[in-house]
Amino acid sequence: MAPHPDAQMRRESMPRIQRLQPSDLNLFTAMLDLFSTAFDDPGSYDARRPQTEYAAKLLANPAFVALVAIENGAVIGGLAAYELPKFEQERSEFYIYDLAVAETWRRRRIATRLIEEVRVIAKERGAWVIIIQTDHGNDPAIALYSRLGTREDVLHFDIPVD
Repeated sequence: MAPHPDAQMRRESMPRIQRLQPSDLNLFTAMLDLFSTAFDDPGSYDARRPQTEYAAKLLANPAFVALVAIENGAVIGGLAAYELPKFEQERSEFYIYDLAVAETWRRRRIATRLIEEVRVIAKERGAWVIIIQTDHGNDPAIALYSRLGTREDVLHFDIPVD
């Protein structure tokens, strides 16, 4: 039996997920553009962008994971995560630092697919858990993360270094 035409169209229109490499600086820049817009935070993502050498070195670091969702050559989703080696056991945790999907592409499982891809990478690297946080009131993110994992209510503190 042939698949339903709508199901076939959905499969064909799924964006490609790609892990960024040092040579993907244009996609890295597009991911920063996406984060700036999605989080309405140009001060963090536009003001002092990493120079080419820094960005390439970061993307070459196996402990940093940058994933993008690409559709028709455009970055429509992005995820930045860090592997954190643990001291109490020979294992690591992965921390998803940023995750965003372009507004017109939301609610199409793109964020889920990005998380699933970092889950594969984390498992390959011997991680035992992936950590992600969001703000109170970000109901779509809370719903997504609740479907994928266990919620822990903790307090987060930013301690300035200067």
